[in-house]
Amino acid sequence: MKYKQLGKSGLKVSELCLGTMGFGTEWKWGADKDNSVKIMESFANAGGNFIDTANRYTEGSSERIIGEYIKPNRDHFVIATKYSLHDNNQRQCIRQQPQKHDAQCRRKSETITDRFY
Repeated sequence: MKYKQLGKSGLKVSELCLGTMGFGTEWKWGADKDNSVKIMESFANAGGNFIDTANRYTEGSSERIIGEYIKPNRDHFVIATKYSLHDNNQRQCIRQQPQKHDAQCRRKSETITDRFY
């Protein structure tokens, strides 16, 4: 796996980013927790460290599954998450940003997010 620096952040991320919209079955499709973990293990074993998620992916299950998986090796992974997916009122989104970030961190059982947009 090749790595690139993420902007001026100093973070080194794998050229491939694992999208996790399909982690969880709340939308009546997607990978259950066990299969999601297998996907992340395969990705990590191939050298991947960059994972993308969002506040609304499978109503938060994606973030919970990722959080449980990365917890023992948190420093290895770079997590990018979106806080306003499907929110139409941009003004309200900006006001709710801190609360949404806090909720997302709770789901992932962590206190920081590497990339929040």
